Amino acid sequence: MSDTSDNRDQDFDIGSKTPNFLINEKSPYLLQHAYNPVQWYPWDEAAFERSRAENKPIFLSIGYSTCHWCHVMEKESFEDPEVAGLMNATFVCIKVDREERPDIDSVYMAVCQAITGRGGWPLTILMTPDKEPFFAATYIPKKSRFGTAGMLDLIPHIAKVWTQQQGDILQTARELKAALTPEMVQASAKSTGTELNENTLHRGYSQLLSAFDWHAGGFGRAPKFPSPHNLTFLLRYWHRTGKLEALQMVTKTLDAMRRGGIYDHVGFGFHRYSTDGQWLVPHFEKMLYDQAMLIMAYTEGFQVTGIEDHRHIAEEIIEYVLRDMCSAEGAFYCAEDADSEGVEGKFYLWKKEEIYDILPAEAADLVCKVYDVSSEGNYKEEISGVSTRQNILHLARPMQEVAQELGLSSDELKAKLEPSRKLLFAAREKRVHPSKDDKVLTDWNGLMIAALGKASRAFERPEYAQTASKAADFILEHMSSRDGRLLHRYRDGEASISGFLEDYAFLVWGLIELYQATFKKKYLEHALRLNALQIQDFMDDEGGFFHTAKGSETLLFRKKEVYDGAMPSGNSVSVLNLLRLSRLTGDTHLEEKAYASMKAFSGQIDAMPMAYSQFLHSLDFIAGPAYEVVIAGDPDDANTREMISLAGRSFLPNMVLLLQGKDNIEELAPYTKDMSAADGNATVYICQGLSCSTPITKTSEMMKMLKPPENR
Repeated sequence: MSDTSDNRDQDFDIGSKTPNFLINEKSPYLLQHAYNPVQWYPWDEAAFERSRAENKPIFLSIGYSTCHWCHVMEKESFEDPEVAGLMNATFVCIKVDREERPDIDSVYMAVCQAITGRGGWPLTILMTPDKEPFFAATYIPKKSRFGTAGMLDLIPHIAKVWTQQQGDILQTARELKAALTPEMVQASAKSTGTELNENTLHRGYSQLLSAFDWHAGGFGRAPKFPSPHNLTFLLRYWHRTGKLEALQMVTKTLDAMRRGGIYDHVGFGFHRYSTDGQWLVPHFEKMLYDQAMLIMAYTEGFQVTGIEDHRHIAEEIIEYVLRDMCSAEGAFYCAEDADSEGVEGKFYLWKKEEIYDILPAEAADLVCKVYDVSSEGNYKEEISGVSTRQNILHLARPMQEVAQELGLSSDELKAKLEPSRKLLFAAREKRVHPSKDDKVLTDWNGLMIAALGKASRAFERPEYAQTASKAADFILEHMSSRDGRLLHRYRDGEASISGFLEDYAFLVWGLIELYQATFKKKYLEHALRLNALQIQDFMDDEGGFFHTAKGSETLLFRKKEVYDGAMPSGNSVSVLNLLRLSRLTGDTHLEEKAYASMKAFSGQIDAMPMAYSQFLHSLDFIAGPAYEVVIAGDPDDANTREMISLAGRSFLPNMVLLLQGKDNIEELAPYTKDMSAADGNATVYICQGLSCSTPITKTSEMMKMLKPPENR
């Protein structure tokens, strides 16, 4: 946290450019607010001491650096001397970066949702000096409008009530805390129900089918989030049942997102979500976790269908991440903002005449035809009260349809467009870029490591695994404490903040994928070590994992979350990690802990399976068939490489893969001790359902054994 040696009791001069107490922080989001006239504190004891000493309530504001409405509230209120004066006189004000402190965000977001029925960022919480909330909201305008109290009216009201009826507020806060604790803890920790089974998978599929938009792809109405774990579950369901609709939902959504404005057709990568139901108008920020999860979805889509466009999109996302989101040390940054020059999306929008200024007329004609560019535009931009119409590049029609109309193949059309794309990209690079949140988070890096490991195997691109290795090595070396536990955030040469559940779960996932892409034993060793620490520090005796470790800062309650939202939950990923590590090593105790977690959350999941689609990956694994595959042979041998390659290219979601070669893997997986290359030839051992097949030396026999029964 920040240096607390400065004089925190000093008066704050609203008219000066004196920084507030965020100036020594590492978070780009907190630093954005360091020169606000609001006397912001970071979340530390100094703020609460002042709150108690001066008998002032806390104004807690939680957001993140690429949040558009966080910027709006800052510009309207936190940079305004009148509002800042009221805030400083009434409250002790605390700023929190939700990406740095997901524990704080998670607890108070639950409070906001319980009080108001909704949530989002910026998150605004008013609370007592003892951290007990009594008011919650998201964005608050400066002035009251449409029945919503603005800051200029709300703050004087709170000041009056706090002064005249403080006892009532404190009592309300205590009652709210008492009501929230059982609801938030018991609902996630003790909601056991009927045992989850294959029928749960069928119900989850049916619910997704009911919510599917057959016109535009995706689920539900606007706004639409990619939710890649819905798609990867449906691929597993198709693999299990052969139901064509499951596969069609995936391919339609992958294609619709790739064609829409949610995809950056010039510089690659996906924006966070679509504000409309057609994937046209995005919320323009780009998040690392979205890129990672979408790489996995498009990679698995390619493995299942062989559609080359799926592979190309995954490779383009990786190109974007390595170009724009990779640190010099090889780790990955968090996000890029939606705004530039104070305008959302400005960096990504095009006027038709701009395209003709940059490209030769014939090339510009083609770009405008393919990407639906017009003089009228498809996006209304507001700058200083003046409206202009611009274009979000998108494919209004499938590429194949346009190519056919022009007498070209899809590949020929793409080849004709590529020089124009490069010229547009070069021109766009001269614009003012959105700001970049250049902190490194362990959990989001874990997701990207997993994605690169999967893509490396599926596309036979070893350089992806090398890139993932560099990121993993950086985290293991620079984002671990002296006792080997993980730290959450790294920036500007400093690693800090004790790791949360997702840091362990997502990095273990990444290390499992990285082991299977490189067969470097050290990555499996680290996965097992970190998984053991996770069990020791986070696991509840009743099953499942808390978000924070034992001994962490005490907030309102210690939360356990399993809902799979924009990102999969730490608990959902952890269950599959436990199952895969159990099968990789033969340690059945890990599988028992997975079962305990499934039992702990069974009531919630049974009530609405589609809301836990990442968790359903684990249930699919348990329902089987699942396989432990050991390839015994020299990794430099052509036959061994062919077996490894075939396993990596194929969609085998419930397979774990070990190489018994140069590294002696039997130390970690004792059951492989007697598995060796038969007569010096590469040999495959396939174990399923507590029994192993006879050794196999032919790849055709290997794949026959691994196909699900209905597809053999």
